Amino acid sequence: MSKYDGLWQWIEENGTDRFKLSFSEIEKIAGLPMDHSFLTYKKELSDYGYKVKKISMKEQTVIFEKQSTN
Repeated sequence: MSKYDGLWQWIEENGTDRFKLSFSEIEKIAGLPMDHSFLTYKKELSDYGYKVKKISMKEQTVIFEKQSTN
């Protein structure tokens, strides 16, 4: 079990092909502060059919994208 499982499940249930969440939205959904470990844990997202497309430190946002099933 990952500390970000709640976030990954929320993203999977969202079902949108591409969307952006702010750091604060991610913290609210995950129920914990977003820290540097997110960079390590983000690889787990592929198990849910998504990937992190872009992290913007300036805007404090993360763009998530559904993985193609080619």
